[in-house]
Parts: sequence; C-alpha cells; structure tokens
Amino acid sequence: MRPIVVRGGGDLATGTIHRLGRSGYPVIILENDRPSAIRRLVAFSQAVYDGETEVEGMVCRKVESAEEALALAAPMSPVLLVDNACSLLGVLQPEILVDAILAKRNLGTRRDMAELTIALGPGFQAGRDVDYVVETKRGHYLGRILNKGCAIPNTGVPGRIGGYGKERVVHSDRAGIFRANASIGDWVEAGNPVGYVETPDGQRFPQITEISGVLRGILPDGYQVTEHFKSADVDPREESGAHCALISDKARCIAGSVLELVSAFEKGMLK
Repeated sequence: MRPIVVRGGGDLATGTIHRLGRSGYPVIILENDRPSAIRRLVAFSQAVYDGETEVEGMVCRKVESAEEALALAAPMSPVLLVDNACSLLGVLQPEILVDAILAKRNLGTRRDMAELTIALGPGFQAGRDVDYVVETKRGHYLGRILNKGCAIPNTGVPGRIGGYGKERVVHSDRAGIFRANASIGDWVEAGNPVGYVETPDGQRFPQITEISGVLRGILPDGYQVTEHFKSADVDPREESGAHCALISDKARCIAGSVLELVSAFEKGMLK
C-alpha cells in the first residue's frame, strides 16, 4: 500500500496519524505554511516551524518534496509536506486520503482524490464529498462512522470539561500579533492574561482567561491573529498538567474509527 495521505497535522489529526503509524502504515501529512494548532506538544504540524517534532515517541520530519516524502515515509516515521493547495496528490497518488483539517468546512477534498476518502467532523457529506465521515463532537456519537449524511453541525461551543465549555477557550479580541505570556503546562489564574495582542499602532491588549486551570494549549509567540481567533485553551482540572504532552481521549477515539475503516478497506470489506 502506498503511504496514507492525511490533510492536517493538528492535535486530533496527530492522534489518527500516530495510531496509523503504530499499526504499520506509512503516513504523509499535508499541512499549510502557518499552522494554528494550539496543542502544539501533541501536534505534528509543529514540524513546519521546527523541522521535526516528537509526539509520544513518534518523530515526524518535515520534507521538501513529494519524492522525498514517498522515499522516507514509513511506519512509525510520518513525514510532513507544506502543501497549502493539496497540489501534490498527482505525485503522491494515495489509495487512502484522510481530511483531518477540522476546519468545520470542506477546503477542497473530493471523493475522487483516492480510492478511500475519509473526513473528520462537520463540513462534509458522506457518499458525496467523501466516502466516510467520522463524528468528532464529544458525547455518545463521538467516533461514529457515517457512510451517508453529515457529522453533527459545529455549534461553536467547545465540549464541556470540568464543568466548563466556552469559558475554557481564549479568543483574540482584536487583530494583531499574538505574544504569549505563559507556556503550555502552566497553571493560570482566572482574570489574568495568558498573552497579549500587539496592534499595528504598537498597543498591547491583554488576552484574559475566564477560568483558572492548566494551560493546555496556546498559539506560538508572534502568530498573526484575526479578531476572534482561537488563541489558548485552559483545562480546569489540576491533574491535566500531566496530560499536556499526551494525545487526548477524543483524538484516540477518532483515530480508532479511522483505523477501522483503513483495515476494512485493506480486507475488501467496505461496500
């Protein structure tokens, strides 16, 4: 089998890539040149900035060409290509493609891009845009595989953790350059800034967390944000400090569903 192509390298995508790699599948990640994953300790997209990154013992390297990606991709060794427009599929020619961008809308993935196409979350119709859709909303249907229809529409409200939903997330209140004031794993107090937004006129506006908790994710320092851009994520559970560098339960559940489809495809069980 040729390497599986996964569009996106954020934390949920990384859970899927990690599971596929540990199951013996080579993976090539297609990412944009300015990834915005905030859970950067568990996101292979960080390789865009650092050249390579490690998540739970698996190292992902950034490569410069489709030919290099095909030569180096191996089980337990995913590689990443910067390909904003997904223009390298003609060279990669994957049998399986997974859209794991989690943009809540389709950014150009088509059913004819591979023999098996899978999309994570809302924005896709199974049987039309892709072959299968995997549910990403927390709750009873998380990880459910759909061969027709769509995932639950995006509500704009994060799933509740420790009794909090939308309060967990810090969004930039204006456009500018985000400057981090804390690091992933830090304990932050409600009412205090986790960072600042610098506007073109030189002003600095604090970005305040509504709740106290562990800073589970934050944008890299110097990231250009628009108004309302997701900038940080706070987990109210004290024990979550030990989990910042671990793939989440949600990501593992979704990964299991993707692996189920890939395994069934190999065995000719998909209709």
